[in-house]
Amino acid sequence: MATIHPTAVVDPKAKLAGDVTVGPYTVIDGDVEVDEGTTIGSHNVITGHTKIGKGNRIFHFCSIGEANQDKKYKGEPTRLEIGDGNTIREFATINRGTVQDAGATRMGSDNWIMAYVHIAHDCQVGSHTVFANLVTLGGHIHVGDYAVLGGQSAFHQFVKIGAHAMVGGGSIVLQDIAPYVMVGGSPVATHGINAEGLKRRGFTPDSIAALKRAYRTLFKSGLTLAGARAELAAQAARDPDVKVILDFLETSTRGLLR
Repeated sequence: MATIHPTAVVDPKAKLAGDVTVGPYTVIDGDVEVDEGTTIGSHNVITGHTKIGKGNRIFHFCSIGEANQDKKYKGEPTRLEIGDGNTIREFATINRGTVQDAGATRMGSDNWIMAYVHIAHDCQVGSHTVFANLVTLGGHIHVGDYAVLGGQSAFHQFVKIGAHAMVGGGSIVLQDIAPYVMVGGSPVATHGINAEGLKRRGFTPDSIAALKRAYRTLFKSGLTLAGARAELAAQAARDPDVKVILDFLETSTRGLLR
């Protein structure tokens, strides 16, 4: 049976696994499901059609699964889905989706979400990401696995952030960020491949060298985007990591930060 503090308010229809713990003054509504091993701190509100996986740590004063801030939203039964092993720190806000998109906001597993992060409606966040304090995502944003977003960085709605990308603190991002790339500054600009992060994740020296070549092709060669894509296709035939960049370009909708 879940361990629920006497001051917490948990709807009897909410589905909490037996070893879930709920801290003081937290409120959990009836459409919420929380899987085993998850701990929920004090003064949280978890509501909506929200499903939270195993082994998550939710600290204090968070708003999770609340109605989105899209003015078109009319109370449709949209969802929030959170995977396993995530850490969600104080005052984070994660809204549920809209019917104009996938109908769900989703977060994968093993993400590190720091204080005051806002994840808006319909965002699709991968796994193993790091969002530093005060990161703000507009609606409909896609964030790839292992992306690192620096503190106080803000992202325009519909932006896509590629896997293993790294965004410097305070950045204002209005266009898509290619996989593996570091960006930052004011105005925001690209600053090479996230080589140190790739080393830590086990990428070989040969793979990192191939990605550096791909970066020079895409950002430093002077080729048009179409020309760079043709050259990247040849490189991807030799190194599958480069194909990740090529595939990302096929999905880019906001224009590539270049």
